[in-house]
Amino acid sequence: MRIAFISTRGIPNDYGGFEQFAEYISVGLANRGHEVTVYSPHFHPYKENSYKGVRIKHIYSPETWMGSSVGSFFYDFASLRDALKRERFDIIYEAGYTSIVPAYIWFNVKNIKYPVFTTNMDGLEYKRTKFNRWVRKFVFWEERMTVKHSHYLIADNMGIHDYYKEKYGKESKFLAYGADIHEDYNPEYLKEFGLEENGYYLLVARLEPENNIAMAIDGYLASEENGRRPLVIVGKTNTPHGKELVVRYGKERPVRFIGGIYDFKKLNSLRKYSLAYFHGHSVGGTNPSLLEAMASGCFILANDNLFNRAVLKHHAEYYSTPAEVTGLLNDMAAYVVRDKEKFIAANLEEIRTAYSWEHLVDEHEKYFEWLLAQKR
Repeated sequence: MRIAFISTRGIPNDYGGFEQFAEYISVGLANRGHEVTVYSPHFHPYKENSYKGVRIKHIYSPETWMGSSVGSFFYDFASLRDALKRERFDIIYEAGYTSIVPAYIWFNVKNIKYPVFTTNMDGLEYKRTKFNRWVRKFVFWEERMTVKHSHYLIADNMGIHDYYKEKYGKESKFLAYGADIHEDYNPEYLKEFGLEENGYYLLVARLEPENNIAMAIDGYLASEENGRRPLVIVGKTNTPHGKELVVRYGKERPVRFIGGIYDFKKLNSLRKYSLAYFHGHSVGGTNPSLLEAMASGCFILANDNLFNRAVLKHHAEYYSTPAEVTGLLNDMAAYVVRDKEKFIAANLEEIRTAYSWEHLVDEHEKYFEWLLAQKR
């Protein structure tokens, strides 16, 4: 099969979730003999034309001077134009929809019989509170247009699958992200931050409102754990909400903002040796950082929503309010004794079976073969 991945910031992964996915799946499919192309913006630090058997197509992107929110529309348009006018792909996989919709409409892809278009719908983007009212309305319009124009949809979470079925009457294929289980944890990394094994709580997230960082902090500060074990927050603080959080909580000594960490051995070790891990994401599908926390053997305290429950099932403690966070932390000793080891074991088994990259390469290969069979 000749397969193209569009709308990522290129491989090897230098950015985030879709890029990590594109790297693992594209390399896995290339190893099985398929012709795989990943579109990459010109500013990506990797400049070669191939990576582990995957062809890299470098496309100029004005994001560097326009900003990603506007520049990504032009980058996606140019990528799709190249894919349709200069290439002969069987399948075009679109990673997310928020910046490709104008190109879908311009090229009238819903009436193109070949190649086949399939779009990963990511999360409920119009609910992201970082967007103002008018942007949310525009993104909701984009969602509807994507459902209308894409040949097929992919949902990375059963909650997302059910949403599109109920709202639009359209089926989507459930295909999740993946994660690796590592064994190279090292408690020496904790010394850099003055931490001890099982002596801190951890939260790793983009500092955006929909990730409910303030809920975790408020609940922690009202608990008996305030001052006993620090709450360590990993994530860039240069977002508007991140700056607001630092101003609001930065003087609270037990709450420690340590910025982003991109050394995965260090980050996974911080996860591994935490007493418990907060996952507050509430509007996405299957969040890659949640899978990484599961794969790192974290005892997870999760925001109570259908997306997190679809992944974690009964193997996490859930909260919906700061008061519920306080209650969890006040009774943490009992939860650790009763649930921690069995929850970690169950989540690791889930990663090995449902979320291993090898399994997901299998699933994507079968899905792409099915897509082509529909056109015969």
